[in-house]
Amino acid sequence: MRRIDEDISSGQFQNIYLLYGEEDYLKLQYKNKLLKALVNEGDNMNFTKYEDNGINVGQVIDQAETMPFFAEHRVILIENSGFGKKMPEDLGNYLSNIPDFTIFIFVEPSADKRGKLYKAAKAAGREIEMNMPNESVLAKWVGGQLNAAGKQMKRDAWSQFLNMTHDSMDNMATELDKLVSYVGDRNQITLEDVNAICIARVETKIFDMLNAISAKDLKKTLDLYQDMLSAKEPPMRILTMIVRQFRQMKVIKELSAYGNNAGTIASKVGMPDFAVKRTMQLANNFSAKEITNLLNDAADFEEQFKTGRLDEKLAVELIIMKYAGK
Repeated sequence: MRRIDEDISSGQFQNIYLLYGEEDYLKLQYKNKLLKALVNEGDNMNFTKYEDNGINVGQVIDQAETMPFFAEHRVILIENSGFGKKMPEDLGNYLSNIPDFTIFIFVEPSADKRGKLYKAAKAAGREIEMNMPNESVLAKWVGGQLNAAGKQMKRDAWSQFLNMTHDSMDNMATELDKLVSYVGDRNQITLEDVNAICIARVETKIFDMLNAISAKDLKKTLDLYQDMLSAKEPPMRILTMIVRQFRQMKVIKELSAYGNNAGTIASKVGMPDFAVKRTMQLANNFSAKEITNLLNDAADFEEQFKTGRLDEKLAVELIIMKYAGK
């Protein structure tokens, strides 16, 4: 991302940019930054956008070969095309011979590092992966948003806000706007404000459930399970998410046992550092044997459900009763 900021600041642009990764908010922000710097408002002569499947590759190449009209650049934006995974042969070959006046901006959910698109962008030094930042970066970003609104957030409120909204920066921005409106003239956002206004994602509720299981708090675990059922969450999806969390715990626990710190583990498993730290804390409440046993039981119950021998709601309840019961 720094490289894009430097290109915009210097006015020296590369012929190809690839923005890929899971964090849509960042991709949108940096796509718009590039377009604002490269395309004059309303200039439809020198800017073309293609998106989704069925893009006419011949038309794209014809556009790229056309000299800009009273402008320095011809800009071609291609979004969500699937080219990050599989690039058409003609266009893939063309990317190594882009005219000096043409700039391609690709925005994709993922990119195969063996593919021609990734390799062409990497050759230009502009293959930029955009995933959820670490806690330090997020704290600075949220702090900037709060400063602009004339607000502050207490440390415990920030921790809870991060726990409840960390699935995406889009969600964080939406919930932050709601909080700012909710507190009105008050300049301090408290833990009570966060709990009153922010909507806990199902992942947060799963994490709370696992904390309750680790504390052997059967009543709280069942209450949280019932809350999710009332919110129309399918029992089997709940079980799948429990299993996913325990698998993460198993991997993180093993990596930690080999002396890896949270930052190293985060880079190895592709999770933000704050999510790794939180999972490490939870994993410490379970023995390796308990984690393995729960994963085995969950796989057995899921198989029984799929073969019609067990009700899906009961499958989750059996896990809860066995591992949250004293």
